[in-house]
Amino acid sequence: MQKAAMILEGGANRGIFTAGVLDYLMEQGFYTEYVVGVSMGACNGIDYVSRQIGRSKECVIRQNKKEERLDLKGMWKKKSLFDMDRLFDDYANELIPFDYETYFSAEMEFEAVVTNCLSGQAQYMTEKHDKKRLMEICRASCSMPMVLPIVEVDSQPYLDGGIADSIPIKRALEKGYRKMIVILTRNKGYRKSTSKRTMRCYQFLMRKYPNLAKTMCLRARNYNHTMEQIEKLEAEGKIFVIRPKVEAIKRLEHDQERLEAFYQDGYNTMKERYTSLLEYMKEKNHKGEINV
Repeated sequence: MQKAAMILEGGANRGIFTAGVLDYLMEQGFYTEYVVGVSMGACNGIDYVSRQIGRSKECVIRQNKKEERLDLKGMWKKKSLFDMDRLFDDYANELIPFDYETYFSAEMEFEAVVTNCLSGQAQYMTEKHDKKRLMEICRASCSMPMVLPIVEVDSQPYLDGGIADSIPIKRALEKGYRKMIVILTRNKGYRKSTSKRTMRCYQFLMRKYPNLAKTMCLRARNYNHTMEQIEKLEAEGKIFVIRPKVEAIKRLEHDQERLEAFYQDGYNTMKERYTSLLEYMKEKNHKGEINV
């Protein structure tokens, strides 16, 4: 077990890149003490802790087959672009079974990032006993605003963790980790932008949750600031970053060949850099404090 933090960015179907990275690491028996995942990264994270090679990939591939996607009637009925019941209930408990026993007995610590709709702040949630609550936490972490419905956990309303904390390196530092492996799903140099029109849309649609609307409006600025910090820390050799080599796919990509190719890019990139990862893990923390 490596004394390090595994930090997993989201990105909906772009998370199949992360699945490739983690599948290779699992094949090598490489596991970290702490894992924190955001949105789709939370789904990747629990499959990593449960040591289920190939499960995350299978879920993404299967969910995006034409016969599995919701039609307009289904979207209207569920008030959602995706059938989240199928992903977090049917898949987890029957079709692509999640190994709860291994997950709950694991020595690894896992946290999923969610955004509290009332405060607009990130929360870091974990569950080691209750199957239903674990899946509700992951569902909340994945619930993209205006695309998927708000999810209640412990009678509190939550949405996608990426709204408030897209890449939780600060959380890993708070947990005491100085070795961090960051898996990104966008290409190097990517930055977000939000137009004034989009901000007005957020404020109108989320008027019931003004703090959430404010956080949504600030998301691009906060994300870009975090990316600048990550690139600086990476250049200084203080963190280990894996990101796509090929052009990143769209978050709602359905094409099976593109999904497969993006998974393979994650797998191959990690394979090529595995020796470098081991060298990074062996290095003593002599390069100064990590400040974010």
